[in-house]
Amino acid sequence: MWEGRAHSARRDIAALATAGLGITELHTAAIELMGRVVAAELSCWASLDPDTTVISSMTSGAGRIPQQYEPLLATYEYNGTEPHSFAELGQRPVPVARSSDLPHRDIVRSGRVNEVWRPLGLAHELRAVFRVDGACWGAAGMVRSGAFSDREVEFVAAVAPALATATRVAARSGGRRGPGEPGIVVVGQDGKPRAATAAAHSWRGELEEITPGRFTVMLRAVVVGARTAASGTFRARVRDAAGGWILLEASRLISGEGDDETVVTFKRASGTELLGLLFAAYALTTRERDVCREVIAGRSTADIATGLGISAHTVQDHLKSIFGKVDARSRGELVARLQPEDHTVRRIVSRGPRSAAD
Repeated sequence: MWEGRAHSARRDIAALATAGLGITELHTAAIELMGRVVAAELSCWASLDPDTTVISSMTSGAGRIPQQYEPLLATYEYNGTEPHSFAELGQRPVPVARSSDLPHRDIVRSGRVNEVWRPLGLAHELRAVFRVDGACWGAAGMVRSGAFSDREVEFVAAVAPALATATRVAARSGGRRGPGEPGIVVVGQDGKPRAATAAAHSWRGELEEITPGRFTVMLRAVVVGARTAASGTFRARVRDAAGGWILLEASRLISGEGDDETVVTFKRASGTELLGLLFAAYALTTRERDVCREVIAGRSTADIATGLGISAHTVQDHLKSIFGKVDARSRGELVARLQPEDHTVRRIVSRGPRSAAD
């Protein structure tokens, strides 16, 4: 029976993918659709940055996680010790797991289970990552008091690839630009902000527009990421309320006094910083990405062929494939889709449309 439900769900998800929805609208509809088969008292879905597996946006079901628990969840997601993190699930052959399958020692040590779910009267968690072509585009956490069955796990695993494809399509959309000046926050060893620039308050408003407390959650997430990373740095791209992208960069400050401070910068992600994400969103091959970079640089077909060591005919074949995937009719339109806010885009587009043969 679950196979038939999975087939029906995949068909409905495919319809959502072609409806032009943003990620929040897509996930809201998908939560309702999935809830018909896999009931949950709390559901929280996320879009993920495919390069880092960092949460870019969050969408809750009808039951919302109390705000005071969200910073804790962010900490446990990125501290590197919690079982069934989205990053870990993304590396599994089947990226779906339930807490009841964990060894007892892991459940006892789990902060997510013992400090978030149990205080809320919940005991069981089912988590899944939505992965396609090797990249993780989204994830879901479903929690309830009763155990999740094997059939429910199999159902979620069966529809996860469709959800990944739909989320990847939704990631192609963009939104308005937010505050222009980067904001800087210095976070102390206790995890609390010690200082912030005036522009940081504008960025707080930008993120709080999504969900109250979102600024604190993401600040905690990138600080934990930087403190646990060998390099001492951590980057994340997150969505704003209109579907645009914000870049967060956290770096540990090393001082002789042993005070563990972290500086976090908020800024609008540039076209260049989003390029890899959009390449993946449009499922471009490695060679197609190489050609796109050359086109963005304003190079002609002959120059691209020479630079990449291929024939001009092969360059045009790649461009035809790229145009089809990106739904562009000219080089100018292609660049505008891949770098909609970049100054180089405006300069190239101002020259007028160019054909694949130019």
